[in-house]
Amino acid sequence: MEGNKSRPRALLVFGAPCSGKTTFGEKFAKKFGLAFYDLGELKEKYSFSHENLLVVLEQILKTRQTILIEGELKTEKEREEIRTLLKNQGYEPSLIWIQTDVATIRSRLKSRFKNVAKAKEVYEKAVSEIEAPTEIERPIILSGKHTFETQTRHVITGLAELGENR
Repeated sequence: MEGNKSRPRALLVFGAPCSGKTTFGEKFAKKFGLAFYDLGELKEKYSFSHENLLVVLEQILKTRQTILIEGELKTEKEREEIRTLLKNQGYEPSLIWIQTDVATIRSRLKSRFKNVAKAKEVYEKAVSEIEAPTEIERPIILSGKHTFETQTRHVITGLAELGENR
């Protein structure tokens, strides 16, 4: 998974709330010995401003290790800002978009919040904020309902294809 040591890889995972991003990201990182960073969680836990978060990410990138990042990737602008930072630090970024059907997301949100009104509010806010990736972003698209093994095979195949098309 480490690939070319002179150019470490950064996997950027995004999708709707309860699509399976964290579950996939944590399992994938553990399986391949990658560092996993949830930027949204870091921002919230430490009350970081966006600028502070970017400074923290710059420090993380000095490790030159292959990393998996989740959070703060909802819009094309956010993803481009992170990709630019990664590229400037010598990283090869790859985007993984986890798609899960609306009924499953709503069910998972209801289960998480134990409150239908809160689940609906979170879902509607997320839908209004998330921007689908563009063709230029060349995302690896996963189903949030597939098994972890299937998702892993798809990501590895997608990374190999991205490497061939460089």
